[in-house]
Amino acid sequence: MIFVQRAEERYRGGDPAAGIETRHALSFGRFYDPDNVRFGAVLACNEERLAPGAGFDEHPHSHTEIVTWVVEGELTHRDSAGHATLVRPGDVQRLSAASGVRHEERNDGDTPLVFVQMWLAPLVSGGEPSYGIVRGLTDAAPYALPAAGAELHVRRPAPGERTAVPDADFLYAHVVRGRVELAGQELGPGDAARITGARGLELTARAAAEVLLWRMAG
Repeated sequence: MIFVQRAEERYRGGDPAAGIETRHALSFGRFYDPDNVRFGAVLACNEERLAPGAGFDEHPHSHTEIVTWVVEGELTHRDSAGHATLVRPGDVQRLSAASGVRHEERNDGDTPLVFVQMWLAPLVSGGEPSYGIVRGLTDAAPYALPAAGAELHVRRPAPGERTAVPDADFLYAHVVRGRVELAGQELGPGDAARITGARGLELTARAAAEVLLWRMAG
């Protein structure tokens, strides 16, 4: 079964006057929809756009796996555990909030910053916060997130290229750029597909594309 959410159907949030524009795929903050709370382990998939100098001041999180994928620009991350990192396109950043952590995210550069931030529910609550970053994730090596029973796969097919999609009880696909066909649906930038019982699927690029795929067990 597949459910497609178009880019224009996302909840519009953020604070445009402060240089922050957000597009929420699932219920988030004041955008509450009891029928759109989560899919598998995915609790949020937010497209964020920060103008130069804009950002999110230090704020708390707990019991959440926070994974960030930068599309354009550089993200400055700082947290209460002492990490200070620049996250660039192609990097995967993970912050396990566990029993509690505080962090801030900013665009300290002079060009716009675009990133996708995904929140996943951990299998076990509590514990100590932890942090990690992988520089330049490749299509061949998925990023394992065992704390949430999930894997992040990236696909960057060339126009006309067909590529396999991982089998999954729950598969969440987010199109970062380009146009693709997946399970009989054409998807463009900002579109997402939620597929249950994904088996033997392929993704076909209609234009050069970048797609994030979460593979999750039931």
